[in-house]
Parts: sequence; C-alpha cells; structure tokens
Amino acid sequence: MYQVPDQRGKLAVVTGANSGTGKAAATALATAGATVILAVRTLAKGEQAQRDILTAHPGARTEVRHLDLADLDSVRTFADGLIADGRPLDLLLNNAGVMMPPVRHETEDGFELQFGSNFLGPFALTVRLLPLLLNAPAPRVATMSSGQAARGNINFDDLNATSGYKAIPAYAQSKLADLLMSQHLADLAMRNGWPLLSVGAHPGSARTNIAASGPTMGGRPPLLLQILGRIVPSQDATGGAQPLLRAATDPEAKQAAYYGPRWSMVGPPVVAKLPRTAADKQVAARLWAEAEKLTGVSVPASL
Repeated sequence: MYQVPDQRGKLAVVTGANSGTGKAAATALATAGATVILAVRTLAKGEQAQRDILTAHPGARTEVRHLDLADLDSVRTFADGLIADGRPLDLLLNNAGVMMPPVRHETEDGFELQFGSNFLGPFALTVRLLPLLLNAPAPRVATMSSGQAARGNINFDDLNATSGYKAIPAYAQSKLADLLMSQHLADLAMRNGWPLLSVGAHPGSARTNIAASGPTMGGRPPLLLQILGRIVPSQDATGGAQPLLRAATDPEAKQAAYYGPRWSMVGPPVVAKLPRTAADKQVAARLWAEAEKLTGVSVPASL
C-alpha cells in the first residue's frame, strides 16, 4: 500500500469525502498531518465521516463543508468561503462524481448529470480555487478519472447527451473530460510558469457507493455493467484511493502524470498509460473553452 509522506502544514480539499475513495483519501491525508476539508453534498454524512476519522485518529484536523458539484451556485459559494478564509490551498483532490445512472438526469443548471457532476462542477471548482492554489508553495490538483475514459469520446455536438442518452458512453465521456481537464491545466501551468502540478488518477475497479448507487438511479443497471460486476476483479475503497493519493502526494510525480492500479483493475498504484484520446491537446483546449462558456468560469487574467 502506498505510504503518504508527511503532510503537516498542508491544507487539502477532498470532494466526495463522506464515503468511498474520498473518505479513504481524506483519512490518509489527515493521518499524515494535513488539515483536510471534507467537501460533501450531505453535511450529516460528512460529519459522520469526520467522526469516523477522529475516532481512528484523534489528532486529525478535519473540517466539513457543503459542496454540491451538480450545482454551480454551490461551487461558487464553497470557493468563495475558502477565498474569504485566505489560507493558501496546497492540495485539491477532485474525487466526487456519479456513475452510470440508467436514465438521463440533469444538474441544477440543466446539464446531463454525469457531464455536469463529474466534469463541469470540478472544472468550475478548480478554476475558482486557482488563486488560493497558486498562493501555496507547491500546490497540486489531483483529478480522479476512470479506466472507462479510454473508451470515451467528446461529443462536441451533444455534450449533454440530449439525444439518445446511454449511461456507459456518457460516463466514459465525463471521465475522459476529467483527464483532458487535468492535462490542459498542466499545460497552462507550464506555459504560465505556475508552481502547480496537475496529475490524474483512476481507481481501477473499486467497491464504492458510486459504483453501487449510480447504476440504480431511476432504472435497472446496464446489462454489461451487471455482467462485469460479477466477473471483474475489484478492490475496496482504500485500494481504489491509492492512485489518487499517489497523484496528490508522490514527491516524484511529474507534471501531467497519470496513476492507476498496477494490474489495471487492482493492485498498488503505478504510473499508468494515458489514453490516446486524453493526450489530444487540441481537443483538451477546445473542451476547456467550452467548459468556460457553459460554467461562466474562466482563469483570472491576473494569475
């Protein structure tokens, strides 16, 4: 298992920290000495996760704050609260998401739920928090993607799947979008001379709430997903969090790196092969521009 190095003195934000890989990552960071903000949609669940962390690690420094990535107003309010605090942000772990609801749902802003929650919300959050990140000495953004990203395509003609929604392709697109965001942020950091590292990860096959709950939102899980769930090797949430933790804290991490389990679905975190579609800089730049239009959030000119 990956050992998180000393994180004392650092401030970290982990989205979706009330359960699954987010809770596991928040626990590991807090145990290593970081002050961790558990950014959660349901405060009661976040507070329970905080109690669990403190029971196991009484000296941990944690805080629970509300964040709903399916609501851009919530993203703005969360970011504004951190900016008002004024403390530099060392680590942002974009972990939260939704996986393969069998019928199409929409966010508060009218986006297809997976594209909105998995990509547009994290995009808006990351860009809004850039001023705080760039005030830290060695900031890092670690973004959780999925092995499904390799099967995804960005449908610029219908990003929100308004025509012919299919759960698996929509999920794959949202997770490819996460990787493209991570890669483009790395390019921006290099072009602008920012000290920020942008690193991606995928959990392999992890037994978490996102894998269990999303496919039952409003219908039966896709047949392919039901079959794969029975035959594909999997690991628990702690194992699934390892690539994200390495992306967030590995001292040897390179700009635009990508981590995943050694044996694709399970295993210790190693450098993974970036899908060819995620390495297309023109697509990444176009998607970033589209995200700016859709969210109304862009990189401040002063940075």
